Amino acid sequence: MASSSGDRTAQFPLIERRYGQPVAFWLERLGELDDTRYAAQMAYLQEEHGFSRAHANTVVMYARGSESTRRFADPDAYFDGLSPVQAATCRRVFSALHERFPDLELVVAWNQPMLRRGTTYVFGMSAATEHLLLMPWGEGILEHVAPRLTGLTVKKKTVQVPSDWTVDVDLLVAMVAERLRQMGSAD
Repeated sequence: MASSSGDRTAQFPLIERRYGQPVAFWLERLGELDDTRYAAQMAYLQEEHGFSRAHANTVVMYARGSESTRRFADPDAYFDGLSPVQAATCRRVFSALHERFPDLELVVAWNQPMLRRGTTYVFGMSAATEHLLLMPWGEGILEHVAPRLTGLTVKKKTVQVPSDWTVDVDLLVAMVAERLRQMGSAD
């Protein structure tokens, strides 16, 4: 498991045990490749040496100068990296949910803002170039709120909303309340 700091080197002892060589050996092999594209480096470690995708990514990204998996120290840093319109919408979403569910903690996980109770994730959000994604956790959440999703792009586990979305607090509360119900928690 990666350290909570996102330090890639925390994975090195496991990688060394599993693949039988020090990480310096693998870094040297990557440096000898004719093709320095990410995909080629990943394929080399995975296909030629049996690395898992996660371990290959750790070594390749470290070789490329990325010492941490974390891009954002906290949710505000995430929001600050968005366009002003997207940042305002994201802040309104999490503010509305915090007002209704003050015990949920807003954290950054997988380099995105997420709400959790304890160690269990409840709701997340991410930004793409042209839209935002609502990411409720849990099984069947989107089916539970399906009548409220008219006019929105619904994927398997996400709902795409415009960057300037007029926040539908009732929809958000319904998503989170259903997740908390699934967790056996009262809201």
